[in-house]
Amino acid sequence: MRLEAITWERLTDATADRIAGLTAADGGPWLRVAVDGAPAAGTGRLAGALAEGLRLRGRPVLVVAAAGFWRPASLRLEFGRYDPDAYYDQWLDTGALWREVFAPLEPGVDATGRVLPDLWDPVSDRATRSPYAELPPGGVLVLHGALLLGHWFPFDLSVHLRLSPGALARRTDQGERWTLPAYARYEDEVRPDETADVVVRVDDPRHPAWRRPEA
Repeated sequence: MRLEAITWERLTDATADRIAGLTAADGGPWLRVAVDGAPAAGTGRLAGALAEGLRLRGRPVLVVAAAGFWRPASLRLEFGRYDPDAYYDQWLDTGALWREVFAPLEPGVDATGRVLPDLWDPVSDRATRSPYAELPPGGVLVLHGALLLGHWFPFDLSVHLRLSPGALARRTDQGERWTLPAYARYEDEVRPDETADVVVRVDDPRHPAWRRPEA
C-alpha cells in the first residue's frame, strides 16, 4: 500500500472537504463517518478535528464514541477480564448501535435524527442516561473507536488509523496489551487497510502518512 506524507491539518481539511461533498449512499439526508483505530491511535482526536472542520463548512455534526456502547461488564467479562476473543466479538454492543445510532438516520418518513450519544459508561459500569441528540438533516455522524469495520455499518466514508504491530505494542499501555491478539485478528479477518476509504499511518503521530480517498 502506497502512502504519502501529510500534516494533520492538511489531512483534516482534505477529509472534511471530501465528507462535505458527499451524498449519502442510501439517499438519506444524513452522512455517517467512521474513524476506526486502536485506542493508542487516538481516534477521538481526529474525530474532534473533523467535526470542527465540518462545522466550519456549515455542517451540523454529532461525534459518538463507540466505547459508550460497550456491553455491561457482566457480559464483556463473561470469559474473564483478559480474553482477546471476547474483546473482539462481544464488547461492542452492535445491536444497540444499530438501534440507537444508525436506525434514526435511515431514510424514510420515520427517520427522526434523534441519536443516543452513549448508552453505557464502561468505567462506572452504569447506564449513562444521556438525553437524545437531534441531528438535523444535512448533518454528519462521526463514530470513532476500535474494531468498527466489518459489521456492515452503513458508513459513507471510513478512516482507519493504522499502527504497525510493533508500534501498536509500544504505544499500548502495559495493562491493555492483552488486547493485541484481537487487533491481529482484525487485520487478518477484516483487512481494514483494504476496507477503509482513507488509511492513515500513525506509527509516529508527529508525521502521519495517508492513502487519500479515491475520487
